[in-house]
Amino acid sequence: MRNVAEDYISHDPAGSCPAPTLLPAGLPQPLHNRLRPRAMADPVSAMCEQLVKAVTVMMDAESNQRYRLEALKFFEEFKEKCLFCVPCGLQLADKSQTAVVRHFGLQILEHVIKFQWNNMPQQDKVHLKNCTMELLTNGTYPILEEQSHIKDALSRIVVEMIKREWPQHWPDMLKEMETLTSFGETQTELVMLILLRLAEDVITFQTLPTQRRRDIQQTLTQNMDSIFTFLLSILQQNVDEYRRLKAIPGQELKAKAHCRVGIATLNTLAGYIDWVALVHITNDNCHLLEILCLLLSETELQLEAAECLLIAVSRKGKLEDRKPLMVLFDDVAMHYILSAAQSADGANNPSDQPAGAGLSEARYTFLKRLCQVLCALGGQLCALVGSVVEVNVPGNLNKYMEAFLAFTTHPSQFLRSSTQTTWGNMFRHEVLSKDPVVAQMAVKYLKAAMTNLVKTGFPSQNDSPACEYSRVDFDCDEDFNVFFNSFRAQQGDVARHACKIAPMEAFQIAGEWLQYQINMPLDTGNTLSKAGEGLCSMLSPSARQWDAMTTFMESVMGQLFKIVDKEKLPVDQGMELLQAVVNYEIRDPLILSCILSNLSSLFPFVLHRPDFLPQVFFKLFPAITFEVVEESKAPRTRAVKNVRRHACSSIIKMCRDYPEFILPCFDMLYTQVKKLFANELLLTQMEKCALMEALVLLSNQFKDYNKQKAFLEELMAPVTTRWLSEEMRSVLWDPAGFLDFIGADQVVNEPSAEDQMGINRSRIGFCVYTILGVVKRARWPADLEEAKAGGFVVGYTPAGAPIYRNPCAEPLLALLPNLLSFIRTQNSLFLPENVARLSETFSRAYDVMDVEKNLILAISQPTMDVYDSPVYKSALERMQGFFCMLYDNCYHIIGYAGPALQQDFYTVEALAEQLVGSALIHLEHVPDHRLRPLIHILYIISPTSCSRVFMKPLVMSCPSEYYDGLLCPLLGLLFSHLLQRLNLRWQIINQRTNVCGPDDDESSEENQVTQEMLEDRLVRLATREVMDLLSMSCISRKLPEPAGNKEDADGDDEMMATDSTQLSTPQTADELTELGKCLLKKEDIYMTLLAISFNSLSWRDTTNCQRVATQVCWALLRQVVGGNLLPEAVTWLFASVLKALQMHGQHDGCNAALTQLALFIYDALRPRYTELRAIMNQIPNINPEQLEQFDQRTVNPALQKVGEKKRKDQFKKLIAGTVGKPLGQQFKKEVHIRNLPSLFKKVKPSKDIVANSENAGLVSLFDPEHDG
Repeated sequence: MRNVAEDYISHDPAGSCPAPTLLPAGLPQPLHNRLRPRAMADPVSAMCEQLVKAVTVMMDAESNQRYRLEALKFFEEFKEKCLFCVPCGLQLADKSQTAVVRHFGLQILEHVIKFQWNNMPQQDKVHLKNCTMELLTNGTYPILEEQSHIKDALSRIVVEMIKREWPQHWPDMLKEMETLTSFGETQTELVMLILLRLAEDVITFQTLPTQRRRDIQQTLTQNMDSIFTFLLSILQQNVDEYRRLKAIPGQELKAKAHCRVGIATLNTLAGYIDWVALVHITNDNCHLLEILCLLLSETELQLEAAECLLIAVSRKGKLEDRKPLMVLFDDVAMHYILSAAQSADGANNPSDQPAGAGLSEARYTFLKRLCQVLCALGGQLCALVGSVVEVNVPGNLNKYMEAFLAFTTHPSQFLRSSTQTTWGNMFRHEVLSKDPVVAQMAVKYLKAAMTNLVKTGFPSQNDSPACEYSRVDFDCDEDFNVFFNSFRAQQGDVARHACKIAPMEAFQIAGEWLQYQINMPLDTGNTLSKAGEGLCSMLSPSARQWDAMTTFMESVMGQLFKIVDKEKLPVDQGMELLQAVVNYEIRDPLILSCILSNLSSLFPFVLHRPDFLPQVFFKLFPAITFEVVEESKAPRTRAVKNVRRHACSSIIKMCRDYPEFILPCFDMLYTQVKKLFANELLLTQMEKCALMEALVLLSNQFKDYNKQKAFLEELMAPVTTRWLSEEMRSVLWDPAGFLDFIGADQVVNEPSAEDQMGINRSRIGFCVYTILGVVKRARWPADLEEAKAGGFVVGYTPAGAPIYRNPCAEPLLALLPNLLSFIRTQNSLFLPENVARLSETFSRAYDVMDVEKNLILAISQPTMDVYDSPVYKSALERMQGFFCMLYDNCYHIIGYAGPALQQDFYTVEALAEQLVGSALIHLEHVPDHRLRPLIHILYIISPTSCSRVFMKPLVMSCPSEYYDGLLCPLLGLLFSHLLQRLNLRWQIINQRTNVCGPDDDESSEENQVTQEMLEDRLVRLATREVMDLLSMSCISRKLPEPAGNKEDADGDDEMMATDSTQLSTPQTADELTELGKCLLKKEDIYMTLLAISFNSLSWRDTTNCQRVATQVCWALLRQVVGGNLLPEAVTWLFASVLKALQMHGQHDGCNAALTQLALFIYDALRPRYTELRAIMNQIPNINPEQLEQFDQRTVNPALQKVGEKKRKDQFKKLIAGTVGKPLGQQFKKEVHIRNLPSLFKKVKPSKDIVANSENAGLVSLFDPEHDG
C-alpha cells in the first residue's frame, strides 16, 4: 500500500515547505540532540522523526519531568503552528509505527479537523477525507490485534468530519459506511464505533451548535429505518457466523472476530434504542426484541444484549407506543429471560460448590442487568394495565412474578434491593393489587422479607452466601451497613403495602415470628460484646434476628390497625402476643430495646382490654432506669441509653396518641414519676423531662382549666423555686457568675472537682428542659364546647374566633424575665472579655461539636460497634454539649411561647424591647452555628411558618394586630444585621484562595482546609435559612395548576429535566402576605429586604440564586416599580442581576431565572429610566443595532409585534456577554462548527388566496387550509 501521507504531500503544495523550528528555545542540550533529526531532504519525515522522539521522551518512565514537560510543549506548538500537520499525522498514523505513535498521529488529525477545518480549502478537505477512508480500509491491523484506543481515535476523526459536513456536503456518508463493512470484520467494527460516537455526540452529549445538531438528528431520524435494518443485518450475519465457526475446531479466532463485531453492533444499538421512535424498536412484530432475547443465551454476547433489552423496556413515551412491549410477557420471551438467569446463577453457584464460591463478576453483572430488565417490565406493566390503552393483565403473570420473586430471594443483597421499587408499585397499583396472583405473591413476599430483613452479608465475613456478592458490591462493612439501612427502610415500606393486600396473613406471619424469637435461646455468636459477658453485639445472630423481626412487626401492625375494622381485629391473638412480650425477661440491652418496640407496636390491642394497661406500664418503668450492672460508675453504653430513652419515648407516645384511654392511670403514673424524681441522680435531665411531658399530655385531658393549672404549678414548683431564687438570678443575669457556676472558668484536673460543676449544669439544664416540655405540651381542649365548659375561653376576636388561655401561662410568664436575661447572658458569652474568662480546659467550649460538624459537612457517622461501647466524654465535650443544649432550648422556648400562650405572651409589656435586648443583642459576636436557632424561632413566631419540619407547625401564632409592635422591630433589626453579616461572610469566601499555611505542617494545613469547608457550609446553610425566612414571611406562594394527564407525566424524563425555562420562570402571581405588606410600609425594612435579596444573587450559591431570582426578587420589587425610585437604586438593582449572570449564568436554571428577572426589570423601568440603556451599552459584545431595536420596542409598546418567547430570546442574546464561564472552560480552546444551509426549513403557506390561485372562487375561500 502506498503511504497515505505521500499521497497527501503530492496533493498539497504546502507539503514542500521547509520544516519550521518548533523546538523550545530553552530545551536542554541532551534532549535537543536527541530530538534533532539527521539532515533529510523530506521535511515531513524530518518533523515526524522529531515527533517520534518527543513521544518517546514523554512516555518513557525514566524521563526527567522537565524533559517531559518541554516535549509536551513541543507537541502543542507543533499542532498550533506547523503548516503540514496533516501529512505528519498521516505518516505517524501508519500501522508500521508503534501504537503510541499511531495514536498521537490520529490525535493530530483530529486536532486539525476540530480547529483548522473551517479555513481549509475544499480540495484539502476532500483529500483528507479520502485519506481517512483509506486508513479505515487498509490502515489498521486485524480486529483481534488492533488496539482499542486506535480504533476509538480513528472513529473520532470520521465523526468530527461528519459533524461538519453531513448531510449537506457528504450525502453518501451512510452508503460509504455500509460499503466499508464489506471489507471485513475490522472495518465493520470501525463503522459501528463511528455510528455510536455520532449518536453520542449529537443526541447524548449535544456537542454541536443547535442548527447542526438539528440537521444531523433529523437526517438520522429520516434514515432510521435503513439504519436499523443495516444494524440488524450486521448483527444477524455475525452472530450466525459466530455460532457456526465456534463449533468448528481451529476456527476459534474467526469466531472471536465475528463475536467482537456482534458486541460492537449491540453497543451501537444501545446508543440508538435510547432515543429513536419506539416504532423502530417494536417494528416487524418486535423482531429486535426477539433477537435480543435469543442472544441472552450466548455467553459472550448476553451482557450487551441484556443492556440493549433494558434500554428498550425502560423507554417512556406515549402509552399506545409502549403497548407492543408487552410481547415480552409471552411465554417464549419469558422462557429465554428465565433460562438465561438460571444459567448465569448456576455458573456462579455450581451445585458441587458452596454458594458464592468461584463467583464470576461478569455473570453477576449479567444477572443484575436481567434483574433490571424484569424491573423495567414491571414498570411498563404498571403503566399500561388500567390505563386508557386497555392492556389486560398478562395471562402468565404468575410466571413473571415467580421469576421476580427468585431475584428477591437471591443471596445477593443488591439484587434483592433492586426489586423493591417494582414490588411497591405493584402492591400499590389500583388494578394489579386486586389480582389473585399479586395477592398470593404479597404473602410470599412477606415470607421472603423474614429472611431479607436480617442483616447478613457483611463483606468482611463468611457467615452467609451473601458475603461473596457483597465483596463485589461494597468496599467495606460501613458501606454495606449504610446500604442495608436504606434497603431495610425500603422493605418496611413495601411490607406495609403488602399488608394492605393480605392483612390477616401478614399478622399471622408476624405473630409466629415473634413467638419463635421469644422461645429461642439467646445466641450471642462469636462476636463478644464490650458491655459485658453473655451480652449480644450488633453482629450477634440473636440481635440480628430480633432487629429484623421488630422492623417487620412495626410495618405490619402499623397497617393492620388502619385497614382492618375493629370488629375483625384479631384481639385475642394480639393480646396473647402482648402478654408474651410483657412476660419475656431479658437483661440484654439490644434485645430489650426490640422488646419495647414490639410492646409499642402491639399496644393498640390494649384498647380492647383496658385492665391490661397497668402491666404495660410495669414493663416500661423498670426500663427507664435500666442498667446492665447496677450502681456501676462506668459510663452507660449507647445501647443502655437507647433502652432508657426508648422507654420514655414509648410512654410519651402512648400519652400523646391515647390520652383519654390512659387518663384513668394518671395517679399511678404521677406516683411512679415522683418516686423516680426522689433520687436526683437516678435519671438524666432528658429522661426526667420526658416523663414530665407525658404527665402534661395527660393533664390536657382534665379539660378543667383550674385543675390543670393547679397540677402544672405543682409539677413545676421545684423548677419555679430554683429558677426564681436569688442564687439562680445572680447566675442567669451575669456572664461571669454563670461561667463560674458551671465551672467553665476553672481548669479541671480532678474528676471529683468536675462533678460538683456537673451537678450545677444538670440543675440548670433540668429547669430549661422542664420549661420547654411544659410550653410545648400544655394545651387547651381542641373542641370549642369542651374548652368553654372547662374555662379555657376568655373571649372572642372581632372576627369571632375564640381567644384561649393556656393553664401554663401564669407559671411560665413568671419565669420569662429570668429566661430572657439568661438568653442575653448566653449571647454575651461570645464577647471577647467573656471568652477570655474560659479556662484552658474549656477554651474551645464555644466551637462546633464534632457531631454537629459531621452533620454540617455531611460526613457519615461510623455506625458499627458503637452500641456496646461505653460512651466516654471528655470534660470539654460535656461542656460543649451543655452550651449547645442551653442555647437551642432557650430559643425554642421563646419560639413555642407565642403559639402556646398566644395573647398572654404577645401582651407582655415591652415584649419587643425585651426580645431585642436579649435574643438580638451582641449578634455580631455570635458565631454562625449559634445564629441558626434564632432564625428557627422566627419561623415559629412568623404566621407563615406552618411548612417548617424542624419543629411542630403552628398556624396563626402571631395575630396581625401585633405585627407593627412586635414582628416589624424584630425582623427589621435581624435582617439589617444579616445583610451586613452575610455580605461580609461571602466576601471572605469569594476572596479566599487555595493558598494554605506553611507546607511543612501538613496536619495544620489539613485542619485549615476542614475549617474553611465548615465555614463555607455554615454560611450556605445560614444563607438559605435566611432567604427561607424572608420568603415565607413576605411572600404568599401561588403555584400554577399541574398540567398534563397521566400519559404526559410519564413522558420523556430527560426533556422535563432540561426544560429549565419552565422550571425557573418567576411566578408573577406571587403576592405579599399580610406581614409582607406590613414590612413594605417600613421603608428602611423594605430596602433592607431588597438589598439582601438582590445581593444574594451574586453569592456563590447557585441553589440560593435560582430560588431567590425565581420566588423573591420580583415579588418584592414589583410592589414599587410604579413609584418614584432613585436612578441610583434602579441602576444598582439591574446591575445586581447582570452581576449574578456573570457569576451563575453558566448554569441553565440560574440563567433562565436571572434572564427572566432582568427582562421584568427592563420592561417595567426602562420607559422611565434611561440609565438602564446605559448599562446595556456596557455589556461586552452587544449588538448596538439589535439593542436599539429592542429598546425602541420596550419604550414604545405599540411597536411590539413579536411573541413573548421570541422577545425573551432576543433579550437573552443581548445580555449573553454578561454570562461568565466556569473556571474549567475559561482557558479551553473553543471548537467552532459552522452551520450549513438548512435542509429542513418550513415554508409558511400563504394565506392570500387571490394572489395564489388563478381560479379563486367561493370554494377556495371556505377551504379549511386558509382559515385564519
